[in-house]
This record gives sequence, C-alpha cells and structure tokens, in this order.
Amino acid sequence: MANTKYIFVTGGVTSSLGKGIVSASLAKLLQARGFSVTIQKFDPYINVDPGTLNPYEHGECYVTDDGAETDLDLGHYERFLNIPTSQANNVTTGRIYYNVIMKEREGAYLGKTVQVIPHITDEIKRNFFALGQTGKYDIIITEIGGCVGDIESLPFIEAVRQARWDLGPENVIVIHLTLIPYLKKAGELKTKPTQHSVKKLLEEGIQPQILVCRTEYPLPYDIRRKLALFCNVDINSVIESIDAESIYDVPLLMRRERLDEIVLEKLQLPKNQTLNIEDWKQFLGKLKNPTNEVNIALVGKYVELPDAYKSISEAFVHAGAENECKVNLSFIRSEELISIDEVDSRLGDMDGILVAPGFGDRGIEGKIRAVGFAREKNIPFFGICLGMQCAVIDFARNVLHLEGANSTEMNKEAPHPVIDMMEDQKKITMKGGTMRLGAYPCELKKDSLAWSIYKKKEIQERHRHRYEFNNNYLTQFEQAGMIASGINPTTQLVEIMELKNHRYFVGVQFHPELKSTVANPHPLFVRFVKEAIEYRKEK
Repeated sequence: MANTKYIFVTGGVTSSLGKGIVSASLAKLLQARGFSVTIQKFDPYINVDPGTLNPYEHGECYVTDDGAETDLDLGHYERFLNIPTSQANNVTTGRIYYNVIMKEREGAYLGKTVQVIPHITDEIKRNFFALGQTGKYDIIITEIGGCVGDIESLPFIEAVRQARWDLGPENVIVIHLTLIPYLKKAGELKTKPTQHSVKKLLEEGIQPQILVCRTEYPLPYDIRRKLALFCNVDINSVIESIDAESIYDVPLLMRRERLDEIVLEKLQLPKNQTLNIEDWKQFLGKLKNPTNEVNIALVGKYVELPDAYKSISEAFVHAGAENECKVNLSFIRSEELISIDEVDSRLGDMDGILVAPGFGDRGIEGKIRAVGFAREKNIPFFGICLGMQCAVIDFARNVLHLEGANSTEMNKEAPHPVIDMMEDQKKITMKGGTMRLGAYPCELKKDSLAWSIYKKKEIQERHRHRYEFNNNYLTQFEQAGMIASGINPTTQLVEIMELKNHRYFVGVQFHPELKSTVANPHPLFVRFVKEAIEYRKEK
C-alpha cells in the first residue's frame, strides 16, 4: 500500500455529471503511460449491492467474473481499461454497515460503543485500501457516488479526509467534478454553483487539488482564473470537460487538457513514460467513419431508461466499430408488441432483432412474438438470457406444438415447463446475491455456429439467472432443428441454443455484453452486426 497512489473523485452541484466516465478516462490515460491502474466505486445507498434494485432505479446491474452484482460504472471501467473488476471494486454504505454490525455481533470491538467515527470510517478506509494491499496497482482511482453535501455521503467524505491525512498529500489527491451552467438569457457561464460546492467540501475538511468542470461551452481564461482564485486551486488544475459526441472521446479531451500530466505531477510520479494511445485513436477513427449502417431492434421491458441496457448498447458500439458500421439501435417496448400486425410494423424494417434480458412476466408475450417473427422471416436474431428462454418457448409452442409451453417463472403450473428453475435455486428464499452469478465455463460443439464464432472449444461467460432450459425436452428440440451448441461441462446446463436452417439465430443463457470492451469487442456481437450488414445488403 505504501507504494500505491490514490485518487479520489467526488462530485458536486448535481448528479449524472459523468464521474465514472472521467474516472475511466483518466485511468485509461495513466494506463497508456505504463502505470497499473484500477478504479473502484463507493456508493452511498444502503442496499448491500444493486442486485435487488429495479433497473428503473439505478440502471443495469453489472456482474463481475467473481459473481459480484455491482454498479453500472464498473462496466465503463472494464470497457475502457480492458481489465476485469471484482467485488472489491464496488462497495456500498449497506455493505460497510453490514460488515461493522457483523463485527460488533462477534465481539470484535471489545465492548466499545460502535460509532460512525472511528468504526464506520475505519471500515470505509479498509475497503479504500484493500486493492492497494494486493501490490498489483500503482494507482487506484476511487469514485465517490452521490454529491458533496448529501447526508448519505458524509462518512465517505470524512474517510477521504482521513485517508489523505493517513497517507500524506504526496500519495493522495482529490479531484472534484462539478458543473458550470450556462444562462442563455444572460449569455454567461456561471461559477457560483462550483464555488459553493467546493466550499461545502472545504467545510468537510477537504481541499480538492483539481477541478474538472462539466460545461456545454468552452471555458475562457477569465472563468478558469476566477475558479482557481475562489476555489483555491492552481489555474492549470481547472480542467474543462466539455460535452462530447461520444463517451469514447473523453480520454482524448482529458489528454488535451493535460489531466494525466497534472495528476502525475501532484502525485510525484514520473511523467516521462510515452503515452501510447494509438489503438484508442484507431477505434475512434472506425467509430466515426463507418462504411455501413444497420438498424437493430432491442426488444425489452425497461426501454424507457436506456441505462437499463447500457452494456448491450456499448457492446454494439464496439462491434459496430469493428465492422466499420454505424449501428442504429431502436429500443422497442415488448409490452407494445400485442399483435402480429404490431410486430410487423415495428420490426419489419429491422436488419436484426435482439431480445434483451429481464425478469418477470410483464411484456414476456411481446418478446416471444418478436422471436417468432425473426424465426419466420429469417431475420438475424440474438437472444440474451431471458431472450434465449423466449426463443425456447416460441419454438416449443410454434414448432414442437407443445400447447401451454412456458417458463415456470411466468407460470408455475405450465403443462410444458421448457424453462424451469435450477435445482439449486429451489430452496433459496433470500433474493440478494443468490442467483447463479459470475463466470462459468461452457463447452462448444464442433461444427456449430457458436464454434465458428468463438473459434475455441471452451469459453467463460458471466451469468445472472435462476431459470434454465429443461433438459427433459432437449431431444425433441434437437430433432426439430434447435441445437444446444454450448453446454456447461459440470452441470450440463444449456448455455447456447442455435437454429439450423436459419441465416443467423443464436440465444445464450449468459450475458456476453458484460465482457465486451473497446480493445476486445465481443465475438457474438461482432458476428451479429456482420450478419445484419449482409441481411441489409440482400434486402
């Protein structure tokens, strides 16, 4: 830990300013200079993890290899850095208090009165430093969720203050992300909200060393000088974070502002490493200069909040760039697909159809109709988790003619439970953190479509589900042309289903979107976009 440097990123004025993207962009620049970097997120809500949160509350729940259900910002961290995160990279107030209460019940505090200071703040700091103690990282960036001034964030802010005192100012810096609003009638950028935000941080005992200012317009010198003067920071430490065309532009915008150099200077680290970010620039070049264009429907039940499918959206960005193709993603609410005519009008012009993950029976019949439409019209189809299960239900009902075929999640008394709860899930009553979570192996059948996509015998993919394909029906499915091309070698769980005699029809039980990064676009998404391009050309 002594050799590890720490960067804390706080936010002020308003939420949703992009702390996660700024943190990931800074980390990318430092990584491109040869430093070993990771990012962690500390969230102030009392849920132990986001696993039980409705996607409308907090966007998607991102799952790591080790089975942690985490904040969606960890997806950004992985997509930018191309290194996996873990349970240690996302900690909530709920987990902190849970750990402290369990220690108190065990008698670990020797009868002391358990208080926010020092017990809660000590537990927060222990988690701050946990990744540093592995010896794997030169720099750890810690994003503090919420806004300065929120009651929920106070223990985290106090722990940041103590951490800087514990480790010394040469080992810890604080970056404060804030908003510079533009008043159209006055024709002015306003610094007062940022001044108040920094003042609030100062009241908590923290002087930020760097200000990153979100703005719709360039920050002129006089505004930067005013911010530096009234917020007590160096003028070259006032960083402009102007609205970008894409989140993937932000690392280059931060480089233009010399954020990485300023950080290294303040942490007393050498700046002489060559910045190697050519691969990133090549990715941006392909992203911004596509030679093809496709329209793909994402059929889901949380489409009003695009963040509910954030990893899928970003996987299409990566796959689109890989194919030099602009992917126009249309979010289709599955509840609105109430008839074949409606399906035809909404999906008929699409070059590919993806049926998204989800839970519960709301909108399930619309998803099944969308699968059937793709199957019958020979449109490239991709089903993820519940999307695969919908493909199984459609095939059972309309090809195998198993009347009433369904998932027991939707109908416990289904006469043909082609999707059923996993055996090891049936006795579980607690909801949080109890699904099949994390990375599991999958063996691919030779000469299958899946084999041709992955080009290897065994893969590892991340899961988040309780229900699975019912193997009692597998023989019927395969005889009729729907093949289990991916199987878990230990449990025999069906991981991948694909349809013979269809141009491209693949359903997967796992979540491939969670492993797609800028450096390594996921092969399933790359192939799906490629097939959509071919389908569009033939149309």
